[in-house]
Amino acid sequence: MRAHPIDRPADLDVVRDSYDQVADNYAHMVVTTRMGDIRRHPWLKASIDAFADTVGGLGPVLDVGCGPGTVTGYLAERGLDVSGVDLSPRMIENARRLHPQCRFSVASATELDLAEASLGGLLGWWSLFNLPRHVLPQVLALFAYALKPGGHLIAGTHVGDEDVTRTEAYGGVPVRWTTHKWRPEQLVELIEQAGLQPVADLRLPADEWSGPGVIIMAKRPS
Repeated sequence: MRAHPIDRPADLDVVRDSYDQVADNYAHMVVTTRMGDIRRHPWLKASIDAFADTVGGLGPVLDVGCGPGTVTGYLAERGLDVSGVDLSPRMIENARRLHPQCRFSVASATELDLAEASLGGLLGWWSLFNLPRHVLPQVLALFAYALKPGGHLIAGTHVGDEDVTRTEAYGGVPVRWTTHKWRPEQLVELIEQAGLQPVADLRLPADEWSGPGVIIMAKRPS
């Protein structure tokens, strides 16, 4: 039995199927438009660079909800011992194709079996917003459990109060998922309740790809 059991989202299979459907279009857009490439956004790159500088040498790093592996590959180039997981098998196929030097596996954030104090860093980089509101705290508690003392989490997500139902994405592909938006102060509170100490946050305005967002970095106390 896992040390931190997590409720299985009722829509997990539907969300997985939806990301399988958009995976090829999404990966194509990443390659052709550099969507999701932190190198084209100085503040996103600065955040990931700060994370990499902080966790370098602390141990393995896990990119949860890695999609086609864009950030995973960047962190590997930075010299981190990083691997990626995603609930979508098709996303992982694309990640392995685009970043063959990295390790990837198929798993939802709710299905991870992580050992205590086994990771130097964890990412939830715009990958946790599909988790139902009662499930996200459970996942954050697992992250806190899995981080070594001094290890860091970096999380980015959509800002707002509402739950938005998405019916098409990335080139008009039909999908079915819900985007659960969070106010920054709400997310900070959840991270603190999980046992992590926030150390920095960055508020981002809407841009051509997305609405407003927030990035929060937090550490497991030593």
